[in-house]
Amino acid sequence: MAAPLRSFATTALRQAHAGKLVNKSLSAPVAAKAIARPFTASSSPDRQGPSATPPASQQAQILLEDPKAGFGFVRHNPLPPKPRRRGVTEIRGPYYSAVGPRYLADVLEIAGPHIDGLKFAGGSFALLPEAPLRQLLDLAHAHGAYVSTGGWIEHILSSGGTDAVDHYLTRCKALGFDVVELSAGFISLPPDDWVRLAERVRAAGLEPKPELGIQFGAGGDTSAAELRAIGTSDPGRVVDLARRFVRDAGVERVMIESEGITENVGDSWRTDVINDILRELPLENVMFEAADPAVFNWYIREFGVDVNLFVDHSQIVQLAGLRAGIWGKSDTFGKITTFRPPDTLS
Repeated sequence: MAAPLRSFATTALRQAHAGKLVNKSLSAPVAAKAIARPFTASSSPDRQGPSATPPASQQAQILLEDPKAGFGFVRHNPLPPKPRRRGVTEIRGPYYSAVGPRYLADVLEIAGPHIDGLKFAGGSFALLPEAPLRQLLDLAHAHGAYVSTGGWIEHILSSGGTDAVDHYLTRCKALGFDVVELSAGFISLPPDDWVRLAERVRAAGLEPKPELGIQFGAGGDTSAAELRAIGTSDPGRVVDLARRFVRDAGVERVMIESEGITENVGDSWRTDVINDILRELPLENVMFEAADPAVFNWYIREFGVDVNLFVDHSQIVQLAGLRAGIWGKSDTFGKITTFRPPDTLS
């Protein structure tokens, strides 16, 4: 999928949130591509408080980018402005920690320039009262970050069918979510149905983000012993599904589940699966779950600063330092570099 201009992406997203959806008479692949755009913060006019992505000129400048009053004289990898298609960092919101509006405000105040998306794992957002939930979404949007559901669609599918899915998507849109994750770690979903579900999400004015993996039972803190007993699926299936979502259904980005690849696998990571995926898909169309410093250190070392990663919010500063090339582990310290002349950063 060709990388659209940022101006086009912003316009398309605003139209989607204003209810100007693609004509449903279009064929599914055409409809998908017609509104494809980078994940971007919502600018819905009916939301409370600031929610549009701040222009690059208004985004907070980090000291590392300030040559006069900061540390711009230090060698570092420059931080591209939002919205980004590569080097995207999505963080986990309320799940392992009870992240409320004041907590998130602190995180975004110090690390907002490095955060592209906020994800609510599982159905965690359904456990919150509506007022603080909307505050969390508005805070993310005010800092130019999109907001994604976790994989709660599995519970919706297993308990209510088509009507429940449509109600779920309608409510997610009304609350201000931008992205709906489509995982199937605990259920068996035919590929055609999975693609059809992605099209349903886009028709609702939201961006689908399929989560793919080789480990059945992943995503729910299942013990390593249980996962080993279940076994893993053929990596070729993940590659085929990812290719179908991106190339045929026009999905902008797929998430790759870490379990079975870099998590709960002992000492031997399935790096073959990662390389198989990236042989078939461009880097910008894939995001890897990497909520462990050793894992995201490896991804940055192997694929550079442009790899898209999902981490816990507590790890954002460490990851940002690694991407900037100003800190790292023994195998990455002083070794993460880029070649980015100023005219390539806009």
